[in-house]
Amino acid sequence: MDNCAVAPWTSTTLGAVATRLVNGGTPPTENRAYWTGYIPWITGADFTRSGVGEFRRFVSEEAIKRTATNVVDKGSLLIVTRTGVGKLAVAPCDIAISQDITGVYPDRAQVDVEFLYHRMRQGVDDLRKLNQGTSINGIVRNDLISYPLELPPLNQQRRIATILSTVDQAIDQTEALIAKQQRIKTGLMQDLLTRGIDENGNLRSEETHEFKGSPLGRIPVEWDVRNINSMSDFVTSGARGWAQYYGDEGAVFLRIGNLTRDHINMRFDDTVFVRPPGSAEGLRTLVAPGDVLISVTADLGIIGVIPEGFGEGYVNQHIALVRISDPEVDQRFVGWFLQSRAGQAQFERHNESGAKAGLNLPTIRSLLVASPPLDEQRHIAKVLDANTERIAGFQAELDKQSHLKTALMQDLLTGKVSVAPLLTDTEGSTGID
Repeated sequence: MDNCAVAPWTSTTLGAVATRLVNGGTPPTENRAYWTGYIPWITGADFTRSGVGEFRRFVSEEAIKRTATNVVDKGSLLIVTRTGVGKLAVAPCDIAISQDITGVYPDRAQVDVEFLYHRMRQGVDDLRKLNQGTSINGIVRNDLISYPLELPPLNQQRRIATILSTVDQAIDQTEALIAKQQRIKTGLMQDLLTRGIDENGNLRSEETHEFKGSPLGRIPVEWDVRNINSMSDFVTSGARGWAQYYGDEGAVFLRIGNLTRDHINMRFDDTVFVRPPGSAEGLRTLVAPGDVLISVTADLGIIGVIPEGFGEGYVNQHIALVRISDPEVDQRFVGWFLQSRAGQAQFERHNESGAKAGLNLPTIRSLLVASPPLDEQRHIAKVLDANTERIAGFQAELDKQSHLKTALMQDLLTGKVSVAPLLTDTEGSTGID
């Protein structure tokens, strides 16, 4: 037989390729004997993007025998058919389910469960539509079993599932790396911006270094505490009523959406451009490299620092602009400190005091910042910037992987691109090393 021949896909339904559908239930919570077992029990809330998350609850054999919950065998398909409709997973083990979930036992002579999982994910919007326009809470059994499917031959299903699962694994690994770096960043910010780095490049501790009390809490004796006013020569807020100057190109008009709590760099996924008036108002709100930007209305205290080579840009009325003039102060250190717990606590206090209209400029000038020696400030900022760059690199890789996954799902799960040329005479194997 010609290995590259493309066999036709078969039109069928979920019910036709399932040997059994199982529903679940919730054992009465007041009966502790039902909740002291070893069998994992899940609801729709336990599903993650890539399947079932960590098990939070376990039930007993007695609960399985005496209540509406059921155990679904390892390797079956799990579909959330009530609250959270459309979430999917392959059962990682024998697992008890709530009434939110339907367990599907696939006929393995017709369908590969991993392929079915990916195919149902690709058509999840169609699955969710089964729950629309009805007074019934969830997808009814008849609609589920009549859900249409197009299936390639079984060996092609397995190859498609392998390709998509490989991409999923890469996505999961990249997400784990991002989460790890974000945890590292949280620890770094707390350590570096409260204890700092000594002359030997080590974190200080009160066991080895002298600390002192300050309005910001305990800090190294080498540090001072200063307010924004003492280190800047210009503090202002942005322009109002510039909608008439919006254009398809021109200078960047910086808004709160251009700031983020993830770091102190600018973001430009939603950018507005202006052609500002040639007036003092335009000059007053023009940004320069090193300017520290602070959101002063709505979501208070989001911080950004204008980078070198930024070009022409202006801030709107929801942002305060702080221009550091003291040569002994590093602007990025100030930005990171205001982003830290100690910095954010100051904004939270103003929020709690009822500053619904936002922060005024005297309040911005009064904000306190720890002040280590300049070299230490630069070192701290450099470490935090490097961590941010690592996270950004992993995020770019994740975006690339996600786009690849979307394209592969569209191509492979619709038959637009055939995997038949990748198959050998041994069913399910490939000609790829």
